[in-house]
Amino acid sequence: MAGNSQRRGRSDGAGKKRATAGTGGKNRRSLAGRGATPPAEARPGHPAQRRAAAEQRQRADRARARAKSEEQPELLLGRNPVVEALRARIPATALYVVTGDTHRATDERIAEALALAADRGLPLLEVGKAEFDRMSQGALHQGIGLQVPPYDYAHPDDLVDIARDSGRPPLIVALDGVTDPRNLGAVVRSAAAFDAHGVVVPQRRAVGMTASAWRTSAGAAARIPVARAVNLARALGSYQDAGLMTVGLAGDGDVDLHAFDGFADPVALVVGAEGTGLSRLVRERCDVVVRIPIDRDTESLNVSVAAGIALYQIASLRAAPRPGSSSR
Repeated sequence: MAGNSQRRGRSDGAGKKRATAGTGGKNRRSLAGRGATPPAEARPGHPAQRRAAAEQRQRADRARARAKSEEQPELLLGRNPVVEALRARIPATALYVVTGDTHRATDERIAEALALAADRGLPLLEVGKAEFDRMSQGALHQGIGLQVPPYDYAHPDDLVDIARDSGRPPLIVALDGVTDPRNLGAVVRSAAAFDAHGVVVPQRRAVGMTASAWRTSAGAAARIPVARAVNLARALGSYQDAGLMTVGLAGDGDVDLHAFDGFADPVALVVGAEGTGLSRLVRERCDVVVRIPIDRDTESLNVSVAAGIALYQIASLRAAPRPGSSSR
């Protein structure tokens, strides 16, 4: 019957709607905006969010596996690598040789490896081929392997103490994002050749002192300490607090290398990886960024070559007498 409905907004007999009880703003609040829509990766339950979470877990698992592997002895495989490592007197704990290897009696490299290991008093461990295949995880081993212990890294602050005790102005080389162990070994070799007090590498996204880096250093890693920094930018900040000037090396630096006159003072030379260069945070920690003037057609220099050139320049400036000093 008209005008007798119990529905909200019912009309009276004259066809006019009568007032109804309000919602107290509830409907208006429910329609209010809730801000920008978050990206798919941030929406719980979204496929993109699940994929991002899975990738994050995988990265964490790889980081844990890498950290665990670095705590374990490394097995250096192959006749040439083993002989070169023994010649360079890389720290080692044992020499593995496959029993029944037909090349053992005739291969000069295996004979030299056995002689070098015996001279150092390293244990000779003979293993079956199947067992050594398992130990080397299927990698090519040529019947011989050298067990190398994990590298004993120094603390970044230890390098400042070493420099102070040396009686020479501190010179520390910091590497940012270098991932090739051969480049690290070559930089360590140059650092030792030009009287640096140590080398610093980041703990993450950078290579450490593997057996390959040891071998490339040609024994220099036994004469100069390598430190590992949890946060390289923070380590550079502590060097600045200790009175060192942080000098970055990059192709787009502000000053030519040969025109910079601050190398006679305490310095931390910061070198980035070839291609990527210095990371933003590390570059911001540099007091000055210098460049090596090279031919315009050459895009960049290998990181170990660039570090060697800069270290030579530093050594040359430090060897030259300062203006006003006596040459006697």
